[in-house]
Amino acid sequence: MKTVAFVPIRLNSQRVKGKNLRLLSGEPLMCHILKTLTRVEGIDEVYVFCSDDSVRELLPEGVKFLRRSTDLDRDTTLGGEIYDSFTAAVDADIYVLAHATSPFIRQETVSNALKKVTSGDYDSAFSAEKIQTFAWYEGRPLNYSPENVPRTQTIEPVYIETSAFFIFSRELWREHHRRIGFRPYTAVVDRIEGLDIDYPEDFAMAEIVAAGRKLPQ
Repeated sequence: MKTVAFVPIRLNSQRVKGKNLRLLSGEPLMCHILKTLTRVEGIDEVYVFCSDDSVRELLPEGVKFLRRSTDLDRDTTLGGEIYDSFTAAVDADIYVLAHATSPFIRQETVSNALKKVTSGDYDSAFSAEKIQTFAWYEGRPLNYSPENVPRTQTIEPVYIETSAFFIFSRELWREHHRRIGFRPYTAVVDRIEGLDIDYPEDFAMAEIVAAGRKLPQ
């Protein structure tokens, strides 16, 4: 069974200019997740999927470069278009889709989730943050009744997908066009692991976290 990890990279981010190459702990942001993936047992190949050849010289040892069409760099490009393009170019049984904007995800978290999928007990896996508090959706309480307010310790938790990683089979994507299947494993991460850099304030927070802990080298 062949497992391939890939990290889509574009250099024209609008909300945080140049974020994928911006330095975090002295290294380009994208290098943190790439180094983590190269250490995960069971991953056979790790790719950067980018339209710009200039990132080649920055890639950690063991990471391959695959050029993608500049058409996929549009602000309107959907994730599915990127996944279609990569899975058409690189054959694998299992894909690990990861994102550079989650630099604090741990090797053990990805490894454990991958094992859950390859065992056959689950058809996919994704990272999520467990939020155990009062949640609302479309103007209504999502996980409690205002007439019977529970303690936060006993309230039904809500799980929020993070962008750190998704693990899915070639079959699941090709037949159902889903990165999360019908029997998914939820890899629960804490606030730091789940930190996603999407806005300037997120990068500022990441710099604070990185200054206080040792990142993978």
